Amino acid sequence: MDRPRVGHIQFLNCVPIYWGLVRSGALLDLDLVKDTPERLSGQLVAGDLDIGPISLVEYLRNCADLVVLPDVAVGSDGPVMSCNLVSQLPFGDLGGERVALGSTSRTTVELARLVLRERYDAAPDYFTCPPDLGEMMREASAGVLIGDAALRASLYDAPRLGLRVLDLGEAWKDWTGLPMVFAVWAVRRDFLAANPALTAEVHTAFLHSRDLAMAEVDKVAAHAARWESFDAPMLEKYFTTLDFSLGARQLDGIREFARRVAAQIGAPAHALIELFAPAA
Repeated sequence: MDRPRVGHIQFLNCVPIYWGLVRSGALLDLDLVKDTPERLSGQLVAGDLDIGPISLVEYLRNCADLVVLPDVAVGSDGPVMSCNLVSQLPFGDLGGERVALGSTSRTTVELARLVLRERYDAAPDYFTCPPDLGEMMREASAGVLIGDAALRASLYDAPRLGLRVLDLGEAWKDWTGLPMVFAVWAVRRDFLAANPALTAEVHTAFLHSRDLAMAEVDKVAAHAARWESFDAPMLEKYFTTLDFSLGARQLDGIREFARRVAAQIGAPAHALIELFAPAA
């Protein structure tokens, strides 16, 4: 049979999930498709991928067609470092102001809307914009960034320009006491029905890859630093700040987020969160 079509987000926050696939040789068993979070989510929903990462918002919208792989996700239990609202004004003063939404960031966009609306009583004028801080600040009073662009903005550009940074993972944890999950790994329900054993193999490969990477996170960070604008100590801090697990507390966080945003995103009020359970 053909190799399973598996998505791969080309952001630093997914490096630990995929690091060990090369080391174990499991990468050779996958048809790996690299793209942005937004495009990979769309491909999984459309059936152009079999298994892959999907933003939490898109999973909630399409939960009837997808099953979540347990114990693997991208999230945070406090600061996330790379999902930020960057602002020229105090956050409570953004009501009526233009706020640029990074076009690759669906879950973070909804979280930013939620935090501004319910925590800061602010109703900005939102518009989509490429995830470039300079362009955002020319066109708006604030902007939402994720991934590598958000890291650069919070570590380098925002301090240099005197901009305020709201870490949205930290804001969620302070507000609810729960972890925030930004993306899950899911399998299409039709693919799972036809290929339960193969799905289990891919799931096991991801867990092994993640565990291997976190066991030697200093090596992962040093290797990634060769090609990035961040040094190895900073990347090691970033990788160990992120939460790559998906257990009971993370599921509680998903349910709470879904309860608060379901009406805004067009998801079921009580979204089905079905976890893949490999056969014994």
